[in-house]
Amino acid sequence: MSDWKETCNLPRTAFSMKANLQTTEPETVARWDAMDLYGRIRAARKGATKYLLHDGPPYANGEIHMGHALNKILKDLVVKSHNMLGFDAPYIPGWDCHGLPIELKVDRELGPKKKQMSVADFRRECRAYAEKYVDVQRRDFKRLGILGTWDVPYKTLKFEYQAAIVRALGKFVEQDMVYKGKKPVHWCTHCRTALAEAEVEYEPHTSPSIYVEFPLKEDSKGELATRVPALAGKNVSVLIWTTTPWTIPNNLGIAFHPTFEYGAFDIEGTAVIIAKDLAETVGKKIGKRFDRLLASFDGKTMERLVFRHPLYERDSLGVLGDYVTLDAGTGAVHTAPGHGADDYKTGVRYGLEIYAPLDAGGHYNESVELFAGLKVWDANPKVEAALKERGRLWYREDFEHQYPHCWRCHNPVIFMATSQWFIAMDAKQFRERALKAITDTRWIPSWGQARIEGMIANRPDWCISRQRAWGVPIPAMDCTKCGTAILTKPLVDKAASVFDVYGADAWYERPIEEFVPDGMKCAECGGTEFEREFNILDVWFDSGSSHEAVLPFREDHHWPADIYLEGSDQHRGWFHSSLLVGIGTRGRAPFNQVLTHGFVMDEQGRKMSKSLGNTTAPQDVIKQSGSEILRLWVTMVDYRYDINLGKEVLARTVESYRKFRNVIRVLVANLYDFDPKDDVVPKAKMQEIDRWVLAKYADAAEKMVKAYDDYDYPAIFQIVNQLITVDLSAFYVDVTKDRMYTFGAKSESRRSGQTAMFIVVDGLARLLAPVLSVTMDELWRMLPGDREESVHMALFPRDFEQWQDAALLERWSALASVRDQVNLRLEEKRKDKTIAANLSARVVIGAGGETAALLKQYESFLPTLFGVSEVELKSGVGVTVERATGTKCERCWRYVPEVSAEPDRTGLCPRCVEALAEPVSL
Repeated sequence: MSDWKETCNLPRTAFSMKANLQTTEPETVARWDAMDLYGRIRAARKGATKYLLHDGPPYANGEIHMGHALNKILKDLVVKSHNMLGFDAPYIPGWDCHGLPIELKVDRELGPKKKQMSVADFRRECRAYAEKYVDVQRRDFKRLGILGTWDVPYKTLKFEYQAAIVRALGKFVEQDMVYKGKKPVHWCTHCRTALAEAEVEYEPHTSPSIYVEFPLKEDSKGELATRVPALAGKNVSVLIWTTTPWTIPNNLGIAFHPTFEYGAFDIEGTAVIIAKDLAETVGKKIGKRFDRLLASFDGKTMERLVFRHPLYERDSLGVLGDYVTLDAGTGAVHTAPGHGADDYKTGVRYGLEIYAPLDAGGHYNESVELFAGLKVWDANPKVEAALKERGRLWYREDFEHQYPHCWRCHNPVIFMATSQWFIAMDAKQFRERALKAITDTRWIPSWGQARIEGMIANRPDWCISRQRAWGVPIPAMDCTKCGTAILTKPLVDKAASVFDVYGADAWYERPIEEFVPDGMKCAECGGTEFEREFNILDVWFDSGSSHEAVLPFREDHHWPADIYLEGSDQHRGWFHSSLLVGIGTRGRAPFNQVLTHGFVMDEQGRKMSKSLGNTTAPQDVIKQSGSEILRLWVTMVDYRYDINLGKEVLARTVESYRKFRNVIRVLVANLYDFDPKDDVVPKAKMQEIDRWVLAKYADAAEKMVKAYDDYDYPAIFQIVNQLITVDLSAFYVDVTKDRMYTFGAKSESRRSGQTAMFIVVDGLARLLAPVLSVTMDELWRMLPGDREESVHMALFPRDFEQWQDAALLERWSALASVRDQVNLRLEEKRKDKTIAANLSARVVIGAGGETAALLKQYESFLPTLFGVSEVELKSGVGVTVERATGTKCERCWRYVPEVSAEPDRTGLCPRCVEALAEPVSL
């Protein structure tokens, strides 16, 4: 026969070497939609134990970025793996649709047209904008291969969701935890609204650093002389330090630490008070020697002494504060109760006015002498000049530090006292209950617990009101007679019932009578006429209420969720607000576990930004390589920390995908004539190398299933990479290809190999389905045997124990080590042209001790193990390679002592003659 190749069992499969993911992926997603794959998975898992990942809603503003892709793929890994672990694990995606970013975008798009619009009409424009980007993002999330209820997601702009937000607020109101007060909050003068802690980011900033003298008031000199006799008859001043000169006009006090030791130093005839431990540092900084100590005393000596404001005829009261430190400054802290949390608390304790004479844009009002109408940032140099003119500015310099900025517009923010609605953190043991709930939650990684504990323990009362239009209004009213603000449970319930029907826009356009409960009266004056307030809720309260708006109302959900999964910034964001809302509404956290991931950085570890030109868009990767590459990348990296991504990382990921696909392709291609119903070989009759590969597979599969259960996705990649590229590709496939290609098609030896390959590739299709969702679904449909219509309806493989065999693995590990040594010698002989290929080689090998006995035990298998034609065992230790003797078989290419001379079998070895006694499978 001229071409014996046609008689070999050469691999054949429709599972192509080239993935064509750009075509295959959208076709697969369309197929999943057409067959309602998500619905069929739900039906298949009905009655199983529920496992619920509650989706943290991305913001409906713009295209998705790589952080979105990382987040959603991780969630898909969790959900798909738990479905395949046997749980009923639904996934309802959500979107956060309210808030300032959308409002600002719509504002810009409308331009002057906005001035002619009602608030309700403007809100409708915001709604349309949000819905547009829900559709845009949904398209891209589906393209990533993520399964869920994409047709019926939850959205914070839905009427029922808006009503649920208000009802959640009502639970706090009912417990008397909500109050309205004038307190300093982070305020963005650009966006003209209060900001939550989670809406503030610290960025580098240059501030003016100034040292300012406050002289002691004449009326207090006698009192000071009584307390510190050494200062009797002296001119006395205190020196303060600040990096916000614009707050000096609003100064009402100077804070001292009660237990720190302070000194009065003679500076050019004036007794200047600063902390003694800072005297040398301050002296060097400002160029004055603090070396003539007149008196020493503790900070509490300064309490209620009165100093004079350096610019105005106004008093500045000596107060005490434990927050005063010796880290910087002078140990005497300028105190403006309207512009700082500690300042505010101190001001309340000492009866100082909460003084913040600024408008929403950060301009001083007309009552502020010297600086009326100036914006605070523009006032800084003017304040310095006025202090210098009066001889009170002792020193100034630029100061580089981390300063709070608005997370949306990235402008520096200020602390400003405004009238806002708050949830009291220390009412009803709210803070303590939240901290207890944190300890009852599993945090992955574990350091997340300490992070959020610190935030909850130290946070101020929650400012829940915002001065914007696009959000859920706080259904509060003011008495028109006395101005008292009213927010009651009946008022909240009434608003929620209206929102159920008309949505939150109703607050801006429906009659006020629809919101006023029967018989409502002002508790202060008995008034019965009211007007609406128009503050909206903090959007973190919106998204933090998602467990109240979604979990109790979805048939396949339960409260609390089993897990929340978001980026590590959400300890101060969604995790934080969800926890607080859960404690307020149901007395516990809305989650049992919280898993966090890092941020996506460029390959140099820098934050991605358009200005640096270092962004990698998921859409570009999908277009060039496919979403499967992104999914594999997410599994390859340690997502718990910040992750690098760029061209080199993606190239390595593509190469890993290619290796995986090609090795898996070899396995499935060898099954073209295998039917698991009829052709499976029992374990007892399987060849030992086939049992070895199943033992390797079983160990890997068991570890992979555990890693899925532990959310240890990097371990999954490492395990499967070892199995596929080392155990399968470099060893098993190489060693067995002669048997698979040239033995009789239906021989027990070949069926044994096919049985092993079938079990391995069927298991890999299942185990890799959460990662390579499209590829494994494609592979699944190529595998023989009856099976579910999609791999995602199947379960992970089980019963690994039947294949595990530690002794077998130990023996074959020793054999593999010998093979590695032989391969080195074979490579040398190929290079020096002694042999053309391994099958033209004869190996002579000697070993001692246990290795010699092992080689003797496997002597007949060694040519197959080494891929050569002959192996001779000898005494001594070493490996030599020679040219094989005999004649080359024209079909299997081994060198054998003799070949057939029969007319239709001419040139074939006896083994090939025997193989051709049965017909070749077609």
